[in-house]
Amino acid sequence: MIAHLRGTLLAKHPNQVVVETAGVGYEVNISVPTFSGLPAIGAEVALHIHTHVREDVIALYGFLQPAEKVLFEKLMTVSGIGAKLAITILSGMAADEMAAAIRGNDLARLTEIPGIGKKTAERMVLELRDKLPPATGPSAPSAPVMSAVEEDVLSALMNLGYQRATAEKALASMLKSGKGGSFDAMFREVLAGLSK
Repeated sequence: MIAHLRGTLLAKHPNQVVVETAGVGYEVNISVPTFSGLPAIGAEVALHIHTHVREDVIALYGFLQPAEKVLFEKLMTVSGIGAKLAITILSGMAADEMAAAIRGNDLARLTEIPGIGKKTAERMVLELRDKLPPATGPSAPSAPVMSAVEEDVLSALMNLGYQRATAEKALASMLKSGKGGSFDAMFREVLAGLSK
């Protein structure tokens, strides 16, 4: 499998490039952030490659940053996200912003990406939140971190039909009042607060 390509940039478009290596031109699908970082046509370029093989197609996906390739491969593990949608998702948001949005359970930010609906965003958060490397440096936006029990309470409230913002607000005010404990106790307390 091809994992890295270094060669001359023969052509570039926002979603695709052609890189010539040892006399062979490789057509490589890219994201918009990778396109933005490319040198001029005729210059040397090095891309981290993901070779995607299906029974009817072999496609190369290229990235200037290794972190973007890692995120692309993790996105494809989410049910309902294939290579084409994964590259579209990466074109809709910078890799570090997306990782922060997934870790922070920011569905509103994720659904701004073309092709991502609420259900897909929820699956991305659920399936990737614990698989992403921790944020590094001060550039990572800080999102409120919830315990697993708090997440479960929030999820249960949303399953009952409450809007996420309303559920989060009720949960936050319950926690501010110093109450907490088991899932059952927290859930009943927040539910009581919401039904007032």
